Amino acid sequence: MATTDQLPTPTRLRAWMLEGLSDMGKGGGQNGPQAEEEPGHKGQRWWRVMCLTGVDYFSTLGYQPGIAALAAGLLSPIATIVLVIVTLAGALPVYRRVAEESPHGEGSIAMLERLLSFWKGKLFVLTLLGFAATDFLITITLSAADASTHLVENPHLTSTLHGYQMIITLFLVALLGAVFLKGFLEAVGVAVALVGVYLALNVVVVVVGLWHVATAGHVVTDWTGALTAEHGNVFVMIGVALVVFPKLALGLSGFETGVAVMPHVRGDDGETEANPRGRIRDTKKLLTAAAVVMSAFLITTSFITTLLIPAQEFKPGGQANGRALAFLAHEYLGSTFGTVYDVSTIAILWFAGASAMAGLLNLMPRYLPRYGMAPHWARAVRPMVIVFTLIAFLVTWIFDADVNAQGGAYATGVLVLISSAAIAVTIAARKAGQRAWTVGFAVIAAVFLYTTVVNVIERPDGVKIGACFIVGIILVSLLSRLARAFELRVTSVTLDPSAERFIRDMSTRKIRLIANEPDRRDKAEYRDKIEQIRADNDMPERDDFVFVEVTVTDPSEFESGVVVRGEALHDRYRVLTLESASIPNALAALLLHIRDTTGCIPHIYFEWTEGSPFANFLRFFLFGQGEVAPVTREVLREAEPDRERRPRVHTG
Repeated sequence: MATTDQLPTPTRLRAWMLEGLSDMGKGGGQNGPQAEEEPGHKGQRWWRVMCLTGVDYFSTLGYQPGIAALAAGLLSPIATIVLVIVTLAGALPVYRRVAEESPHGEGSIAMLERLLSFWKGKLFVLTLLGFAATDFLITITLSAADASTHLVENPHLTSTLHGYQMIITLFLVALLGAVFLKGFLEAVGVAVALVGVYLALNVVVVVVGLWHVATAGHVVTDWTGALTAEHGNVFVMIGVALVVFPKLALGLSGFETGVAVMPHVRGDDGETEANPRGRIRDTKKLLTAAAVVMSAFLITTSFITTLLIPAQEFKPGGQANGRALAFLAHEYLGSTFGTVYDVSTIAILWFAGASAMAGLLNLMPRYLPRYGMAPHWARAVRPMVIVFTLIAFLVTWIFDADVNAQGGAYATGVLVLISSAAIAVTIAARKAGQRAWTVGFAVIAAVFLYTTVVNVIERPDGVKIGACFIVGIILVSLLSRLARAFELRVTSVTLDPSAERFIRDMSTRKIRLIANEPDRRDKAEYRDKIEQIRADNDMPERDDFVFVEVTVTDPSEFESGVVVRGEALHDRYRVLTLESASIPNALAALLLHIRDTTGCIPHIYFEWTEGSPFANFLRFFLFGQGEVAPVTREVLREAEPDRERRPRVHTG
């Protein structure tokens, strides 16, 4: 016999790929990278976790000033101030409330999921997941593309690497996937180092840039003169800045990942998962500190880049395209400092993809496997890393590793998620009876909805790629649900004392159950049902029966436990009642539970359902009902391959 060390390679590979799968989904849905943490892990200080989300948020400084200059021109600083106001007065209060409402990292999607049930709720969540996938995946590809831009445009490397941007971007995406395949336990420490160095270098660039603006007085007067000549007066400038503001929406990224990393935040000693007050408080500090720091950098960097860089350099092919601050670093601080700045920017942009990948691995396994809309292996980290990496390859190829081309899709994903969060907290405030907060959040939601609509109209490519992700997720989800239709989806069976007594009494003889669809539940209904079953199956009158009645709750749910209750009706009829998302799955689970607890093979009796088999299958797939008898038998066949041990299904 082969030892563990001598197992065939495919077996070892499979075990490695699915490592941790049995633990996924437990403990409140702790999926994704945080599920790998060691027992007793207490999290990190909030400022360290801020750096983990900061690699996504702060790294946008690598391309945001250039995108703002292209979108707003001379008005870039004013438009950026509008962005900062929306950030601090809009997005920040919204996500501070989201942190209160979903302290385990589920985010606004979970808040909205609780408001809707049945299939409309599932489809709505799948739509939001499509936009979340757009946000996170485009973060990976856009950040890698901008990192490769900084590498290719470095004066020391441009002659060698020119024309290889696509290959470099794909390599960075592949390297990111490799890191996650190995493990991601040291992410916070790496993020702290990267963010600390990157922000320090940016402080140097900003201070030097402001010094040059202050010492070259004509720069400010030239800018203000050009603004007045182009737009006339301050009110027109503000109006135009409000119009172009949606194009700067990339500067709002990072809030969703800020909530997603909440499970990493260390709370107070002794607090429970049910009431993590310290985690909520410190996550609010995290969100506030990140927003304030980023706002200061956004204003100052947009100001110095607009005043110090010629407009033509921002355009495609220009030396500042996608790397405005790097351009200033080389221009005013020399090639050596500029190269150090490039290396730091490349590192944090690449690691921003890590933050986004962590968000994907935290988000998708929370929903799709639970809905039955992904294979069971989708709960494991490594297979999902491979899937997301391959999709990132495809997106990079489609957009030709172009930063500007991906901006619309990125902004659309960010804005849809922030808009959904604003709507979710508005509803939460209204339910809590907080009238002032309700009005405030409603106004914020209206602002973000307006921004989203304008962004979609001006850059429809964003909603197109988002729609592709949505269609892909819904199609794959429905196909997966169809493929898993006959799985035994009941996670546990619990019998109350009466139900246990009924089963125990019957275990001394042959256990016979009758599946009954409850109607009036009077004496005549049960008497007629027994007579029909006896006549259809030619059974003697001395045989005893117990009725089983299943009430369908939410048929769109996939996995759930069932509680079986026993009732004695009309002094002679024993009835087992249970609630489930699917009648056949509930019956199959009950039969297997009876077999395992009594050691007897139970028999269950049905009557055929009238109508088209295809229509009945659709009823089962969508509503958990339909042709119950053959589906129950098929679920049992898949769950118990041994025919001798399989509960018996009879239909007459």
